[in-house]
Amino acid sequence: MTGIANLLRSLAFYLCFYLGSIPVVVLAAAMSVAPRPMFRRAVDRWARWHRFCAEAILGIEVRVEGKMPHGPVLIAMKHESFFEAIDLPRLLDYPAVFAKAELMRIPFWGYAARRYGLVEVERDQGAKALRKMIAAARERSAEGRPLAIFPEGTRVPHGQMPALKSGFAGLYKLLDMPVVAVAVASGPLYHRWIKRPGAIVYRFSEPIMPGLPRDQAEERVRQAMNALNQP
Repeated sequence: MTGIANLLRSLAFYLCFYLGSIPVVVLAAAMSVAPRPMFRRAVDRWARWHRFCAEAILGIEVRVEGKMPHGPVLIAMKHESFFEAIDLPRLLDYPAVFAKAELMRIPFWGYAARRYGLVEVERDQGAKALRKMIAAARERSAEGRPLAIFPEGTRVPHGQMPALKSGFAGLYKLLDMPVVAVAVASGPLYHRWIKRPGAIVYRFSEPIMPGLPRDQAEERVRQAMNALNQP
């Protein structure tokens, strides 16, 4: 019966979340030409709707452990499923997320992403693209916003601990700001077509201060990101 119950809950979740997303996304598109605070609230509503559907329909409980950071800080987050990607505006206070340039080229979505203030990442495009990315990140940070990145580069199955992408070390050095690593345990519940009830935990590390040697900084971040990552 558990499998059937999970199937029915998942179907109800897809129906409610995606159908309910239509008016929210339409509103966000309409607000994209409005002042940024109004547009921000429209985007936040979508993240809140997703969290509500996950909690009310799927039976997922969201827990936060550790001290939630505020203001300019680099958030290095584990990425196991789409849950944390959609949930970021609900979890953090107006985050500026590093996003692949390919996503920014999607019609309408790319415009909305730039309007929200995502930081475009051009991989393997040389020093000019890196300077542009760092300038955009510093601009968002100067606005008091946290920066958020998935340093592993893509979703990683629960239980795996790959090395961080090389770009993280460059950001850590050039931005010269504290890093808070976030462990996430969402994969076993959410990263599958049939989702399961349970607790998705975010665990925030203590700040990792700037100026550490590259190897030491990367290893501290990697270990903290995988604090919940038991197979």
